[in-house]
Amino acid sequence: MSTVIAQNRETAAEGGTVTRTGRLSALGRAELTLLVRNRSMLVTALLMPLLLIASTKASLRNVNLDGTGLSVMEIAMTGGIGMVLLLVVYMNLTSAYTARREELVLKRLRTGEVSDMEILTGTALPAASLALAQCVVLIVAGIAFLDISAPQRPELLVLGVLAGVGLMAALAAATAGFTRTVESAQISILPMLLISSLGSGMFVPLETLPDKIASICELLPMTGVVTLVRAGWLGGTSGGDLAVAGLSALVWIVFAVFAVKRWFRWEPRR
Repeated sequence: MSTVIAQNRETAAEGGTVTRTGRLSALGRAELTLLVRNRSMLVTALLMPLLLIASTKASLRNVNLDGTGLSVMEIAMTGGIGMVLLLVVYMNLTSAYTARREELVLKRLRTGEVSDMEILTGTALPAASLALAQCVVLIVAGIAFLDISAPQRPELLVLGVLAGVGLMAALAAATAGFTRTVESAQISILPMLLISSLGSGMFVPLETLPDKIASICELLPMTGVVTLVRAGWLGGTSGGDLAVAGLSALVWIVFAVFAVKRWFRWEPRR
């Protein structure tokens, strides 16, 4: 770990930064430095959502979307926001939390005045900020270059993205609790990535699935977030569906926070 990063963390842990905002800023700067230096992770986070949008557009050309009220490009772009949340926040943070734990960074931070929530939040700030920036870029690019309408209900779109960031960060911390090494994090994240990308309505609208399968998919962690994002950008979702989506996202966030409090590990797994 570099001297600059160590100094930032020591400042936050030893109380040199007296305000909560200052402590979070110090931790965030340290994590941002690490994120930028991990070029393979950074490139994956930046480029993979765009590649998935392109591949989804090609794969959905022959899919019957009648009755969904959606075009292929609309599905690809709104699904791209979901993938940003999964790859930039969930994937990055699962590895980050695991690495900091195994390097004893988390244990050292807890010896200072920094609270547990501040440690977890500070670690998540760079990934969350990067995800929000990418979502803005996707929305602007979709409107400017891909002939997609401006957000019909911006408040729902913002709510969906923020709920997704919070949910993915909490689930990343919970997943890190069961992950032994940074290398094994690439395996432990796979179930969430697969079930979310295939069953949460990101790239395959639930309206095109059989009713029983769609009912099961509605219970998945990312389904409520995807519904809110799509409704906020494209509109056309009933009030009842929005209420169910919001409740689903809230329930999963509460469960994820409980899982972190119950199973997150602050010391290396042996």
